[in-house]
Amino acid sequence: MVCSAAPLLLLATTLPLLGSPVAQASQPGQSQAGGESGSGQLLDQQNGAGESALVSVYVHLDFSDKTWPHEVSRTLTLPAASASSSPRPLLTGLRLTTECNVNHEGNFYCACLSGYQWNTSICLHYPPCQSPQNHQPCGCLVFSHPEPGYCQLLPPGSPVTCLPAVPGTLSLNSQLQMPGDTLSLTLLLSQEATDLSWFLRHPGSPSPILLQPGTQVSVTSSHGQAALSVSNMSHHWAGEYMSCFEAQGFKWNLHEVVRVPLKATDVARLPDQLSISRATSPGFQLSCCIPSTNLAYTVTWSPGEGSKASSFNESGSQCFVLAVQHCPMTDTVYTCDLQSPGLAPLRVPISITIIQDGDITCPEDTSVLTWNVTKAGHVAQAPCPESKRGIVRRFCAADGVWGPVHSSCTDARLLALFTRAKLLQAGQGSPAEEVPQILAQLPGQAAEASSPSDLLTLLSTMKYLAKAVAKARIQLDRSALKNLLIATDKVLDMDTRSLWTLAQARKPWAGSTLLLAVETLACSLCPQDHPFTFSLPNVLLQSQLFGPTFPADYSISFPTRPPLQAQIPRHSLAPLVRNGTEISITSLVLQKLDHLLPSNYGQGLGDSLYATPGLVLVISIMAGDQAFSQGEVIMDFGNTDGSPHCVFWDHSLFQGRGGWSKEGCQAQAASGSPTARCLCQHLTAFSVLMSPHTVPEEPALALLTQVGLGASILALLVCLGVYRLVWRVVVRNKVSYFRHATLLNMVLCLLAADTCFLGAPFLPPGPRSPLCLAATFLCHFLYLATFFWMLAQALVLAHQLLFVFHQLPKHRVLPLMVLLGYLCPLGLAGVTLGLYLPQGQYLREGECWLDGKGGALYTFVGPVLAIVGVNGLVLAMAMLKLLRPSLSEGPPAEKRQALLGVIKALLILTPIFGLTWGLGLATLLEEVSVVPHYIFTILNTLQGVFILLFGCLMDKKVQEALRKRFCRAQAPSSTISLSTNEGYILEHSKGGSDTAR
Repeated sequence: MVCSAAPLLLLATTLPLLGSPVAQASQPGQSQAGGESGSGQLLDQQNGAGESALVSVYVHLDFSDKTWPHEVSRTLTLPAASASSSPRPLLTGLRLTTECNVNHEGNFYCACLSGYQWNTSICLHYPPCQSPQNHQPCGCLVFSHPEPGYCQLLPPGSPVTCLPAVPGTLSLNSQLQMPGDTLSLTLLLSQEATDLSWFLRHPGSPSPILLQPGTQVSVTSSHGQAALSVSNMSHHWAGEYMSCFEAQGFKWNLHEVVRVPLKATDVARLPDQLSISRATSPGFQLSCCIPSTNLAYTVTWSPGEGSKASSFNESGSQCFVLAVQHCPMTDTVYTCDLQSPGLAPLRVPISITIIQDGDITCPEDTSVLTWNVTKAGHVAQAPCPESKRGIVRRFCAADGVWGPVHSSCTDARLLALFTRAKLLQAGQGSPAEEVPQILAQLPGQAAEASSPSDLLTLLSTMKYLAKAVAKARIQLDRSALKNLLIATDKVLDMDTRSLWTLAQARKPWAGSTLLLAVETLACSLCPQDHPFTFSLPNVLLQSQLFGPTFPADYSISFPTRPPLQAQIPRHSLAPLVRNGTEISITSLVLQKLDHLLPSNYGQGLGDSLYATPGLVLVISIMAGDQAFSQGEVIMDFGNTDGSPHCVFWDHSLFQGRGGWSKEGCQAQAASGSPTARCLCQHLTAFSVLMSPHTVPEEPALALLTQVGLGASILALLVCLGVYRLVWRVVVRNKVSYFRHATLLNMVLCLLAADTCFLGAPFLPPGPRSPLCLAATFLCHFLYLATFFWMLAQALVLAHQLLFVFHQLPKHRVLPLMVLLGYLCPLGLAGVTLGLYLPQGQYLREGECWLDGKGGALYTFVGPVLAIVGVNGLVLAMAMLKLLRPSLSEGPPAEKRQALLGVIKALLILTPIFGLTWGLGLATLLEEVSVVPHYIFTILNTLQGVFILLFGCLMDKKVQEALRKRFCRAQAPSSTISLSTNEGYILEHSKGGSDTAR
C-alpha cells in the first residue's frame, strides 16, 4: 500500500476505468476534480532491486452529476508490472487533490483535499471561499472559470504517519502559566520563512486575534528563529497561540494551548461581606462569578449544611450561588472554593456578621435602593441594575447613621469596549481594524452614560485608543474621526453636578485624560480625507493638508463666544517646507473643557484666582507621520476682563496629571483693541487665564534692586578687607573669636548670595535651564546659611547668659557651628529642590527664584522667620539679665559695657533681617499696593551695608586695630579692650584674662 501523501504518476491515456477526461469546462451544476497519480519504473532488473521515479501531472475530470464514482474518492492501487515486462511507465495509483463545485452564479469553489494546499502564488491572485484570515492555510479558492491548476502536495513527512513535513517547530516555556508570569514561545525554522504572524484564539471564540508589539507583547525574530513574549499573564491571555508563516510555497500553522488559572481578584463576590439580623432576615444568598476561561472550574461552598447551591451562565461569565436557608447563630466566614484539575483550589472568603441584641445599627432604607438593617461600622452592599457590572456600597457609621451611596456600576457593553481598548494597547488585535470599530460605538455609549463610573470608563477607553494609535502610527478616516468628535461633544455636554463632579472626586485629572486623548486622535486623519471641517456645539475642528509649496501665513478663525482667531507665520513652517513633505494642520476648539480641567497652576500662576474664556484651542502640525511641536502661533481670544495670562496645558506637570503653564507663552497688547492676544513658541492646547490682580511691574524696583545689591556687595568686600587687616588683633580670646567667626561666615554667605541673585536675571529662565536652576538653588542655600550663622551667634550668647561659669570649648563649638551654618541650610535647599521641581512648583515664572505659589518660597521664609523669633527671645533674655543682675554675677563696668554692646548689635541686626524678609512675605500676600515692594527692596538689598557699619566698623576693637595700623597710635596694654558690639557676656573675673586657645 502506497502512502496517500506520496506522489504517483498519472497519465490521462491510461485511465480506461474512468474514461477519457473532458477537455472543456463543465456547465453549472456539474462537479470537477483534479488528480495526481504516479508510476514506478524498474531500473535494475539484474539484481531485483527496483526504484520508482515520482512525477506528477494535472488531469481534469468532469462528471455529469455532483458526485463522482466511489472508486475515485479513494486512493487506487493498480497491480505492479511483471518482471518480464519491458521497462515502461506503469500506472500504480490515483488520488484526488482538488474538489470543485459550481454555484448558481457560475463561480468555481475549489477546495483542497487532505494533504494538499494551494500554492501561495495562486492564493495572491484569487479570493478565498470564506472571509480572508491570515492565519488559515490556503485550502479553498474561488475561480470565475476553470483554471488549469490544482492543489499541490505538501512536503512529505514520515512514511508511517503519512503527514506532511512542517518546516518548523513551536515550543513554549510552560503550558500552565500562573498569573503574573511571562509566557515565552519560540519558533525554530528549518526552511526560510516569510510573512510570519502570531495569533491568539480565546476559549469559545471562532476567530483568533492578531498579536502585535504592545505594553505586554514583544516579538523578536532572527535567522531561523522567532519568539513571542507576553508579560504579566492573566486569564485574558489564555487560549490557543498560533504561529503562521509561509515556507516552501505554502502557508503553515503551528499552535500551542496555554492555560492561565484565575486569581482572587478575578472572582466577583456579591456581597464580599454581609451584616444581617436573624430577626428580620431568616436567610440570605451569596454568589461568586468567574470570567470565561479554558479551565474547567467546580465550586464547593463551606460551610454548606442547610444551604442550596446552584449555578448559571451569563454573558462572558459563570456564577455560582449559595442560598443559605437559616442564618448562623454567630459570625461566620463562608468560603467559595474554586477547583480545577491539577491546580490548587482558589478560596474566596465572604464574611457574615450577625447583628446581636444591643448592637448599634442603621435602619432599613428603601428610598432608592433597598438597604437592609446593617451593623454600625459595616458596609452594606447592593447589586447593580441589569446590564451593569459592579456593586453599590453604603457605609453605616458608628453612630448608626447611613453614609452616602457609592456606586461602581458600569455599563456591561462599555466595560467590554474598555477591555478591548486596554488589550489593544497591550498587544491584542490590529489597531487599524479595532480602533475604528470601537470608535463607532463610543457615541452611543456616551449618550447612555448615567454614572460617574460610566464616564471614567469611557475616558479610559479613549485614552487607551489614543495610546494605541500613537504607538502604531495609524491613520483614521473621516467616519472614525466623526465618531470621536461626536462622543467628545456628548462627554463635554454631560451634567457637571451629577457626573463630572463625582468623577473628578475619584480622579481629579479626568479632564486632562480627555484632552490628551482627543488631542492625539484628532491629528490622525488620513491625508486623502483633507480638508475636513466638523462642527458641533462643544467641538469645532478644521483640518487642512498643504503640499511643499505653502502659502504666506496660515490663519484660521472660529465663530465662538468670544470669537477666536489663530495664525501661524510662514517662517515657523519653513523647516517643514524645505523638507518637501506634505503638512497637515489640525485646529480643534473644545468648549467647556477648561472648566473640567483640574485647577493645577504651574510656575508664576496663582491657585484659583483665574477665570477662563470657556474654551481650549488645540493646534497640531503633522509632517508626514511625525508631529511638529515647535512653531510660533498667535492667538486672539477676543474681549476679556482682567489681566490675561497666556497659558497652555502641560501634561507633564504635577506628576503627569497636567497643569496650566506659561512657559513659552506671553500676552501681547493688541493695537486699538481690548482683546487678549497670545504669542506662544510651541504647539499644544492653549487657553487664557484672567486674573483680577497683577504683580506690579515697576522699572524703579529693578533699578533699586541693582543699585542696592551693588552697594551691598561693595560693602561686604570692604568688610572682608577690614578683617584681612585686623583679624589677628580682634580674635585674641575665645569670646571675640566666636563672634567674629560667625560674622565672617555671614559676610561670605551674603556676599555670594547677593552676587548670585544679581546675576540671575541675565540667565535664561525656566525649569529647563540648568543655569537658572543652579542659581536658584545657590541663592536659596546661601541666604539660608546667612540666617543660620546669625542663629549660631544668638545661641552662643544665650549659653553665656544662662551658664555664666561654663566655658564653651572651641574645638567642640566650631564643628557644631559649621554644621548648623552650612549643613542645615544645604539639607533644606536640597529637599526643596527634590520635592517641588518634579511638580513644576520650584521656579517662579520668568525668574530664577523660588516660586511663591506652590510652597517652595515658604521653605525659605519659614526658617528665616523662625530664626528671627529665636533671636528676639535671646534679646529679651539679655535685657532682663542686664536690668536685674544677681549678686552672684557682680558684673563689673566692663562686662556691663560688653553686654550693652551685644544688645546694641543684635537690636540693630535682628530687626533688619527680620523686617526685610517679613515685608517680603507681605509682598506675597498683597498684590495691589507697591509700597511693600519698595520697602522690601530698599532694606533687603542694603544688608551688606548694615553689616559693614554695625557689625564691623562700629566695633571698638576693630577701630583701635585700624587706628594702630594706619595712625600708629599705641593702644593700652594693661587691660583687654571690650568692643561695644562684642555680643557675649565674658567669663567671671577669674577667667576674664584668658586668651583664645
